[in-house]
Amino acid sequence: MTAKTKQARARTIPILPCRTLQPVLDFYSALGFEITFQQKSPNPFAVVAYGDIELQFFGLKAHDPQASYSTCYVLTDEVDELYEAFRAGLKAAYGRIPTRGLPRIGTLKDMSYGVRQFLMTDPGGNCIRIGKKISEDQRHRPAPQETFARALHNASLFADSKEDPAGAAKIIDRVLGMADEQPTPVQLLRLLVLRVDVALRLGDEERARAARTEAESVAAQLGGVERESVRDELARLADLGSS
Repeated sequence: MTAKTKQARARTIPILPCRTLQPVLDFYSALGFEITFQQKSPNPFAVVAYGDIELQFFGLKAHDPQASYSTCYVLTDEVDELYEAFRAGLKAAYGRIPTRGLPRIGTLKDMSYGVRQFLMTDPGGNCIRIGKKISEDQRHRPAPQETFARALHNASLFADSKEDPAGAAKIIDRVLGMADEQPTPVQLLRLLVLRVDVALRLGDEERARAARTEAESVAAQLGGVERESVRDELARLADLGSS
């Protein structure tokens, strides 16, 4: 067996920056993590754990959470269970589920590159991506050809992968403004929920209210099978209404 093919018995633990430890530790405690180690000197450092998930943090006075690009991926078979547990913990701690600013938690959704995942960003600006594989093919799928499916595909990538809510908003507004084609009720609901999300991220409360009202109206008309197909989006709409 060569060095290239030899399997190393090891584990990887991300070490993420923050300006100060306490807000970050409070956030992970709300999620249900245990603080397993903490020191203030010679350098601020802490470790949190949730089952087999371990994250480490170090304090850095010059760190700007708003400009942070720090991220890591947590691969799990229990993404739905973790999402519900984390949402419940945040709601209990904050009185609401934070969906914008810092900290925040995103929507749980099936992505076009073969994972079901959600993103959450802690007070230090660290984006923790939590997901499970739903396909062995992890490559980005080509955008669908159908008008509204294509718009949702591209807008979702702009909103969540590129962190460009303004770009996502333009895509959604353009396609919903078309006069010669109309989305199905399920497509319309998905587009409107994402529009509420990006409007709130952009601080556009008026557009968020209008899109939320329209989304709630569409949701009220969906049948049982349709509602089940947009279960993730309806949960997100409820979170956005309380944020």
